[in-house]
Amino acid sequence: MTAQHDTAAPAPPPSMLRRYVFAGLSASLVSIGLARFAYTPLIPPLIHAHWFSANDVVYLSAANLAGYLIGAVTGRRIAARISNVYLLRLMMTLVTTSLVACAFPLSVIWFFFWRLLSGVGGGAIMVVVAATVLPHMPAHRRGAASGAVFLGVGLGIAASGTLVPLLLKVSLLATWLGLAAISAALTAATWRCWPPRAAQTMTERPQHGSPRPAHTAVVALLYAEYALMAIGLVAPMVFLVDFVARGLGAGNQLGAIIWIFYGIGSMLGPPLYGLIADRAGARAAVRLLLTAQAIAVAGLARSNQAVALGILSVIIGSFPPGIVPMVLAWIRELYPGDQNRQNAVWSGATIDFAAFQALAAYAFSAIYAASGGDYRLIFMFGAGALLLAVLLDLLGNPTPA
Repeated sequence: MTAQHDTAAPAPPPSMLRRYVFAGLSASLVSIGLARFAYTPLIPPLIHAHWFSANDVVYLSAANLAGYLIGAVTGRRIAARISNVYLLRLMMTLVTTSLVACAFPLSVIWFFFWRLLSGVGGGAIMVVVAATVLPHMPAHRRGAASGAVFLGVGLGIAASGTLVPLLLKVSLLATWLGLAAISAALTAATWRCWPPRAAQTMTERPQHGSPRPAHTAVVALLYAEYALMAIGLVAPMVFLVDFVARGLGAGNQLGAIIWIFYGIGSMLGPPLYGLIADRAGARAAVRLLLTAQAIAVAGLARSNQAVALGILSVIIGSFPPGIVPMVLAWIRELYPGDQNRQNAVWSGATIDFAAFQALAAYAFSAIYAASGGDYRLIFMFGAGALLLAVLLDLLGNPTPA
């Protein structure tokens, strides 16, 4: 990543700070909200249009998550060579290109390759976007700024839930190109909105040395819980719309409506989770929200009614974007005032999350194929992973320092 400085950086004016947040929000919207989550409501249409077989479509959904792992692992190294800002611009351009390429289903390999590259862009952006934007924010506003940046994920999900059904009335080709057009517009609009370099305030000087032993154990616990969160959120993230549309036989229209509810939850997640973390503390927030998610995902496995599915979808949708600022708050509690360590732990957590997310995606795809499409079994596995995370948190040291 770009160099950190011990001297105080002049505070940018509020209008400039808003531009930085807008750039971060747009990056998360494009790379995660559209590139990943817009694929979920497209699963039934891709199958019905015979672009690919049902099993191929499900496996292709995991390609983005595999790419996300690659991007998370390589993102900081690439940024160290070309700077965070150049990396962010490059990855947003790559995601836009991948959306254009997916409009042309030349083969499974072709589609897999571009879905993989879209995931690379998402992983790289997730690793560096917070480290690029948040150091410029006043310390008392970083929680809110973090929630705003990752609100882009929720906005992308909500946009995919409303725009995809409209674009599908034209064609699948128009749908992919429409998503690409939105991505291109946001990439162009934010091109000059990024900070010129990472900021370091006098109160945020890096503290050199090895992590303290007490922190090392808690960081390991954080990584383990974040990995289980990744496993738990994959099941509804990939299979929710197909479960409603084909599993319950309710059709694509209700599937799209349920996805809109999921998107509403995803917009509520970042600010709500951030507020709970501010009021109750990050560790208490993690425990509370993990428990709620485990119950909701287990409830999804037993629901048939549209109203219940809608309510559960709002709760479940809040989780993927909401846990990001929540875990960032936990890391800031671990290393207050040490931006370098915060960035390093966050990078490790993102890689850990990406690895287990990709593994879960392929495992659930295999379970789907082997079980003849048993969505409820997959949801129960997801709920079990979240419940295990709750148990780990209860057994772990409740104090971060």
